[in-house]
Amino acid sequence: RRHTPYGNQTDYRIFELNKRLQNWTEECDNLWWDAFTTEFFEDDAMLTITFCLEDGPKRYTIGRTLIPRYFRSIFEGGATELYYVLKHPKESFHNNFVSLDCDQCTMVTQHGKPMFTQVCVEGRLYLEFMFDDMMRIKTWHFSIRQHRELIPRSILAMHAQDPQMLDQLSKNITRCGLSNSTLNYLRLCVILEPMQELMSRHKTYSLSPRDCLKTCLFQKWQRMVAPPGEP
Repeated sequence: RRHTPYGNQTDYRIFELNKRLQNWTEECDNLWWDAFTTEFFEDDAMLTITFCLEDGPKRYTIGRTLIPRYFRSIFEGGATELYYVLKHPKESFHNNFVSLDCDQCTMVTQHGKPMFTQVCVEGRLYLEFMFDDMMRIKTWHFSIRQHRELIPRSILAMHAQDPQMLDQLSKNITRCGLSNSTLNYLRLCVILEPMQELMSRHKTYSLSPRDCLKTCLFQKWQRMVAPPGEP
């Protein structure tokens, strides 16, 4: 047995994250979600989700500012419960972070409308936690492989004589395990994410939006033309 205070600490952090998500109620506002994100994610954290829709593979990456709204969008999409189940996660220690790699991760959401449904999203979850007292997540990468939507047999029995209802019950309420609310938010993030630098500069230096854009573009150009090896 390993004699480190951080032994299997990553597992425990996911347990705590699930526990915090259990406290969600419809009254939870932006402040609640921001506090949740501050507790579990580093200030420079990046969250990536990959999955495949009918029109091909998708990959979305968002920064710390947009993470609270991502989790909130899951509940806005009709979920009343959200938790992560990790089977055989592998923990590895690095210089300044601990990684957790789980090839059999299931993200479970419970939906009450239009009918009770449990959505199980299966995939690989790779996390990097900072190696300090707070053990906050720096990298979150969830690669979705497949999903299943489960409804109680009793509901099917109840509507056995109603072909219209049975037809409705046979249709999925998510795409690849994600609700329209979450998918729309991730699409919006493609526009929002590049704007974060501008917004932060505007806030810090009180520059006009035009000056912020000029400064950002100039710095980007400087980085592009800098000879290799220069900081």
